[in-house]
Amino acid sequence: MHHRLQSIARAVTLAAITIAPAAATLAELPPLIPRETLFGNPERTSPKLSPDGTKLAWIAPDKKNVLQVWVKTLGKDDDKVITADKKRGIRQYSWAEDNKTILYAQDNDGDENFHIYGVDLETGTIRDYTPFIGARATPEATDVSHPDEMLVTINARDRRLFDVYRLTLSTGALVLEAKNPGDLAGWITDKDLHVRGGQASTPDGGTEIRIYDNGTWKTWLTASAEDDVNVVDVTPDGKGFVIQSSLGRDTSAVVIRNIADKSEKVVASSPESDAEEVQINPNTHTIEAVSFAPGRKNWTVVDPSVKPDFEALAKVNDGDFSIVNRDRADKTWLVAYTSDHGPVRFYSYDRTARKATFLFTARPKLENVQLASMKPVVITARDGLKLHSYLTLPAGVEPKNLPMVLFVHGGPWARDTWGYSGMTQWLANRGYAVLQVNFRSSTGFGKKFLHAGDKQWGLKMQDDLTDAVNWAVKQGYADPKKVAILGGSYGGYATLAGLAFTPEVYACSVDIVGPSNLKTLIGSIPPYWKPLRAIFDARMGNVDDPKEAELVKNASPLFKADRITKPLLIGQGANDPRVNHAESEQIVSAIEKNNGSVTYVVYSDEGHGFARPENSIDFNARAEQFLSQCLGGRFEPLNGEKIPGSTASVKVVTKK
Repeated sequence: MHHRLQSIARAVTLAAITIAPAAATLAELPPLIPRETLFGNPERTSPKLSPDGTKLAWIAPDKKNVLQVWVKTLGKDDDKVITADKKRGIRQYSWAEDNKTILYAQDNDGDENFHIYGVDLETGTIRDYTPFIGARATPEATDVSHPDEMLVTINARDRRLFDVYRLTLSTGALVLEAKNPGDLAGWITDKDLHVRGGQASTPDGGTEIRIYDNGTWKTWLTASAEDDVNVVDVTPDGKGFVIQSSLGRDTSAVVIRNIADKSEKVVASSPESDAEEVQINPNTHTIEAVSFAPGRKNWTVVDPSVKPDFEALAKVNDGDFSIVNRDRADKTWLVAYTSDHGPVRFYSYDRTARKATFLFTARPKLENVQLASMKPVVITARDGLKLHSYLTLPAGVEPKNLPMVLFVHGGPWARDTWGYSGMTQWLANRGYAVLQVNFRSSTGFGKKFLHAGDKQWGLKMQDDLTDAVNWAVKQGYADPKKVAILGGSYGGYATLAGLAFTPEVYACSVDIVGPSNLKTLIGSIPPYWKPLRAIFDARMGNVDDPKEAELVKNASPLFKADRITKPLLIGQGANDPRVNHAESEQIVSAIEKNNGSVTYVVYSDEGHGFARPENSIDFNARAEQFLSQCLGGRFEPLNGEKIPGSTASVKVVTKK
């Protein structure tokens, strides 16, 4: 499951369902895009300039196809790989402010107990800065004024709680900066790398913001469970907090709230959607722009000095852009553009000339293939709620009476957005209409919309998905007899709920790391999720409250497993810390007990989702063959028992 502090054998056997594809329709589709092109490692991604602007880093595979960090000097051809990960690949990295250290995070086979490592570019030495077995470390703050230091949070003292430590990069020294008083889920730090406060969940699922002063914690602001309040930064003068807040409004705005008198100034807001990205200058800590995305992303420019830059960037590419990195002199920005008809493209933008220069695209093999367009649509739920959704129709075919995949996002306190999605393009290329729904409980559309899903797991949240399917059928896009539901995490839960609660709606289901029993889900979450438990209690239901026990049980697909009669494919990481593998195993066992059919695939070196491309490609190979047998779409054959290098272990349960 996703949360703010830290979003899938030949042995696939289906009982009595084999639908011959409609050859005339499939023949009109563009050529089959290989899975490797969509789900293999990107050729290059995540470029970042060094603070002094002299070097460029990025992530790319090494000779063994493992993602590593690479660095080059700008203007020279001295590209070199500087990390040496052996297996999972590196996906999170940054420059330290000293210009000579690259920081990156890595866990062990998906257990999410990340360590922070540092690479000294001068010596090539790689150091584990947080060598605590079984603990999780997260970068908290860096600043240009402290090039040899940074703040990190670690749950080394108590696995339930994260404390703040000051890390000296040159020596590796860790000094406790602030001890967690027992319930903080987030920290507030300033440009001097001092802890100024923290955020905690109240017993009713609300938020409490506290100020930290000389070792003493004082309550500064309390918000109810209905409101979204999140401190983003401290103002340059240190006298205010920059906050994303829905206090006094439905959608969250960006506001500056004075610490002393609590007076408030609205910086940017929209009645249509919540504030999302807050672009803050890393040198001055001034707010430059705020993004909103009711359908596609749009920027509200706050700082007049960057208005010409945002206007120039909007003309470079027809995608939606984000500023991903900049040099300390603020002369060069690195900008990423996402589009529905191509892979993510990266540009270097010269602020003086107001000129963007193309750097590279993450997946260049997709540049010359025909991708499908993603269209924002608004669907009206049965109670009148407006569901902002995205419809992707396969290219080259008449968009009528198509087999369809309802692709459900995780979270559930997250959202679908417009732009490139490998999963969406893969499904469309195989011949399916793809519908992504921001059902109630999704973030981004105001607190009324978010909380319309409170304690509605398996109820109105699931009804929204059913209503979306009915909308697609009524519009003529989808064949009502050929609809599948697919998703990961909460989306995996929704797929199980779809087959268990509304089996007449779906022809089959693909569940990726989805929970089946909400009580055991909560009982097995990592200890450091303790401060967030109140949010689950308020929004999902309290599994330990006798008054809500029946609600939680009824929302759990496990207890209606006898109704799961349609084909089901489940993918699971053995080391998943969020949705324990027992969640999948118990639903498989229940289906087997009820003489149902299910194919269960476990990857021994994965966690909450599949990070290694060998495993991701392996599962998707099984999924597209499964969907083809259910719905009649195309598939690229899986040669052999599994993809080479995959750790797949397959169990097939068939009706007796």
